[in-house]
Amino acid sequence: MMYKKQKSIKDYLANESFEDVFAVRFKKEIKQTKNGKYFFELKIQDSFGDSMLKYWGQEDITKIEEIYAPIEEDTIIYAKGRVNEYNGKLDFSVNEGALKILQEDEYDLSDFIRKTEKNTEEMFIELKKHIESIQNQELKKILNEFFENPEFVKKFKTSPAAMYIHHGWVSGLLEHTLTVLNICLDLEKYYENIDRDLLIAGAILHDIGKIQEFKTTTQIKITTKGNLLSHMIIGVQEITKIMEKLNTSEKIRNKLIHIIITHHEKIEYGCPKTPMTPEALLIAKVDSLDAGIVAMLDLKKNSQTNDSFAYDKNIGQVYLDKD
Repeated sequence: MMYKKQKSIKDYLANESFEDVFAVRFKKEIKQTKNGKYFFELKIQDSFGDSMLKYWGQEDITKIEEIYAPIEEDTIIYAKGRVNEYNGKLDFSVNEGALKILQEDEYDLSDFIRKTEKNTEEMFIELKKHIESIQNQELKKILNEFFENPEFVKKFKTSPAAMYIHHGWVSGLLEHTLTVLNICLDLEKYYENIDRDLLIAGAILHDIGKIQEFKTTTQIKITTKGNLLSHMIIGVQEITKIMEKLNTSEKIRNKLIHIIITHHEKIEYGCPKTPMTPEALLIAKVDSLDAGIVAMLDLKKNSQTNDSFAYDKNIGQVYLDKD
């Protein structure tokens, strides 16, 4: 039997009954109430929201342990109960026997991970056309080493670009990369002596390390490698391997690596150097522009408030056009 998501956590209201599926982010220890009954709490989530779920058992701890023990991070559950409001927050309340752990063939993973709203295959075809347009054979060979590798292509086409800040969804990296590339090419025509081939290669490869920085299960997570090194360092490592294999000239190596290590533009944003070429500066500016606009539009679209402004710690206050 396939259990389908009924609606997002963010759309449930207080005192509303529910019968739905959720992903588990973490679980808390089993506790006992004053009247001797046992319960535990789960952090649940779907593609657009999260909340706490309380599972209420009876005095027999063995029964609640049977339910509790197999629940792990990323477990998908089916639960039936009621939404309660406590201290101004909503939580989902489930009585004994009304929770089931689902197997992989009993749910649709897309209910828990957002996907790009754009056509992935069309975006990738467009990206490949840009690669084909490159005249510099050294740069074209570097890109082809990546984009003619089926395993790499599969990961690139599905990878998110972030956990939360911008493009935090399946195929978000492809979407962001293509937008940055297209804007850079739109702006390039206003300036003389921009290296168009280097601009294309740098725009396509600037976030390449994010393929290893993030992993996608029932949520987007940062990997150990991503935490320790960051996508800039990982990107430099991967590109350096390819350039050593191809015996790329030192001049191309330095210019391409410079774009990778400066695409956050400022040292306080994690860059060891600030942009020192027009191509690096253009990519850094457009990267920031696309990230900021997409984050702002996403907040406007999904904000759950009647106020005229919403606040996000990464982008500040955003006017919602509601007054």
